[in-house]
This record gives sequence, structure tokens and C-alpha cells, in this order.
Amino acid sequence: MPSGKILVAQGGGPTAVINQSLAGVALEARRFRDVTRVYGALHGVRGIVNEDFVDLTQETSHNLELVAATPSSALGSTRDKPDAKYCQEIFQVLRAHQIEHFFYIGGNDSSDTVRIVSEQARQANYPLRCIHIPKTIDNDLVGSDHTPGFPSAARFVAQAFAGANLDNAALPGVYVGVVMGRHAGFLTAAAALGKKFPDDGPHLIYLPERTFVLEQFLADVKAVYQRYGRCVVAVSEGIHDASGEPIASLLAKEVERDAHGNVQLSGNGALADLLCDEIKAKLGIKRVRGDTFGYLQRSFIGCVSDVDQREAREVGEKAVQFAMWGERCGSVAIKRTGYYSVDYDLLELSAVAGKTRTMEDEFISASGTDVTDAFRLYLRPLLGSGMPDAFRLRAAAVPKVLKR
Repeated sequence: MPSGKILVAQGGGPTAVINQSLAGVALEARRFRDVTRVYGALHGVRGIVNEDFVDLTQETSHNLELVAATPSSALGSTRDKPDAKYCQEIFQVLRAHQIEHFFYIGGNDSSDTVRIVSEQARQANYPLRCIHIPKTIDNDLVGSDHTPGFPSAARFVAQAFAGANLDNAALPGVYVGVVMGRHAGFLTAAAALGKKFPDDGPHLIYLPERTFVLEQFLADVKAVYQRYGRCVVAVSEGIHDASGEPIASLLAKEVERDAHGNVQLSGNGALADLLCDEIKAKLGIKRVRGDTFGYLQRSFIGCVSDVDQREAREVGEKAVQFAMWGERCGSVAIKRTGYYSVDYDLLELSAVAGKTRTMEDEFISASGTDVTDAFRLYLRPLLGSGMPDAFRLRAAAVPKVLKR
């Protein structure tokens, strides 16, 4: 006899809208008479293995709405990357609790976890419907026009660079801002949406889709500085040389690695400092400053795209509908229709799991240091309404008396 139990979990880096997807699942599931319990796993797959569940069926709709509008992962998250053995433990817990529908909100690794668990359930002839709900600020999931979480992070990056540009114009020098993105440069490219006037920064944008050459970088900075008397640079944390080696590891004396053996790119300000040191030493420019945006991009509470909020809610709702009315597991994907509207599809898990999307060539300028109008048209509707604007004085100069 069916139990009517479902489980939802959140994995990977938090975003400003991931709780919209959580609320979408919980509230939509409670509309179905066959659903008896909606459980949430604390701290992702680790919480599943440890059987750390909470009963979301007992949450009020009002409180779920309040949580939905709050950034970060309300259930908590994890960076655990399950292998087959780990997934077997997940499956055993799901079966023990008679879970019939498993919803996992996350990125690439999360989709692969859902795929493995789904396959194990099928091999065991256990009726488990597994749905991956997309989430990542990197925008690197294959099969989707864009991914919930990215538009809000992109809105933050665009506004942050608009502000950095204003600061740099007032006190000229070189500014380097390092943005998240190990393999995909979408978020760094969003800095271009902060430009208004032709001489606004970022003047240079460096993405992991193109090889980074330090000597050319210095030449680019020098040329812009000579032209404008200042230079604003947007750099992806994942920039690398021709061999694929991260620039952060090439310039650093000591290399920090994460739990998966990858060079640590987001947890420190090393790349920004190293590039600034190179500019000072090689170009002789004194006023050089660098920032690493780090965690600020992910869950900044005052900078959320209303489009992102709506779509993050809808992917959660559609996940439940696909699970209840469909006959297969899968990954929810956003498909763009018209100038700006979207529809939702359910992709095969194997088409998404473990794959990484990078920026298309049509979005990157021929120079490799800017984006194209095609990218601006792609991103602008995702940023939502109410984007702030900046203006300049149009004051007429007063003739000098003492100094002519």
C-alpha cells in the first residue's frame, strides 16, 4: 500500500532563491490528496544518511512563504559528493522510511546523486520517483536556458561592478574584482550589465572559457589605463593557462585545495591580491585594489531578482507535478520561449548529471575580454525589475583665472 511520503533536500552552495524551490515542493505536494507526509532532510544527503528529517507537513503555509523569501538553504546544505556506496546508504534510508518521491535541489553533483539513487531503486524494484530540481549560481547545468539562483547572483555582480566603477571614477586607479565560476564564466560576464556609459567599467572581463595569458593581461590593463586614466577588471576565479592550470595556483607560493582535491578558488582572496601585485610590479601603477566577491554573491539578502524568485518557485512546483502525474524520474529544466517567457521540461537524468555547461562562443567577444550584445540580451530580462541606475553631472566648466 502506498505510503504517500515524499522527501526534499538541498545540496551544494546556497542561493538567494533556493528556498522558493523548497516552498514550491512543500506547498504543491500538500495539494495532492495522496501525499501524507512531506519530509525535509537537514544538510542534504548527509542528513538523509543520518536520518535527520523534519516534517514540513506541519509547517504553516504562511511560515513557508516567509522562508521562501529568505536567502540561503533553510534545511541546511552539504558539500558531500556521494559515490555509489554513499548512494546505496541513501537508498536504504529512503526505503526504510517508505519514501516514494525524492526531490533534491542542487547543481551538477546533486543531479548525479539523484541519477545513481534512481538507478539503485529501479534495480531493487522499489517504486521511488526521483526528481532533480536545478539550482546553481554558476549557471552551468546542461539542458536549461538558465538555472535558478544565477539571475539573483548576476544581479548582485552587475550592481557591485556598477558601484565599483563609480568609486574608481572618483578616485582613479586599477580595480580587480574576482567572481565565482570555476569552469563557466556566466557570473563574471554579468559584470558587463553594470555598464551605462561607453567609458564605464568593467573595461576588461576575463572568463575561464578563454586561455589567460599574464603578459597579455598586463598589456590590456596598461592600454585601458593609458586611455582612461583608470581600469576596472572583472576576473573569473577559474581563469587558467593553456594547459588548464588555474592561474591562482601558478602565481601562489602555497596552494590550498578543497575536500575534492581541487585548487581552492573561492575561500580566499589570493587571486585578486596576486593579480594586483603583478600590476603594481610590472606596470608601476600605485593605486591598485582588488576584491574577492566570495560568498556575498550567493545569498545577498537585498539584491534578489523577482524573475528568479518566481522561476525558482515554479521549478519546485513543476517537480511535484512531474512526479505525481508522470511516469519517470528526471531533472527539471527551464526553456525560454518568446522574448521573455519560460516553459518547463523534464530531462533524462543522464542528460544532465555530471555534465558542465560553459558560455557559448556567441556570448564572448572576439577579443576575449568582453561580452557580446547577444549575452546582454540573454541576461537582461533575468535580472528582474527595479535595477538601479547611475547618472553623471553635466555641469559646464568655469574658466580658470590663475592657471591657463
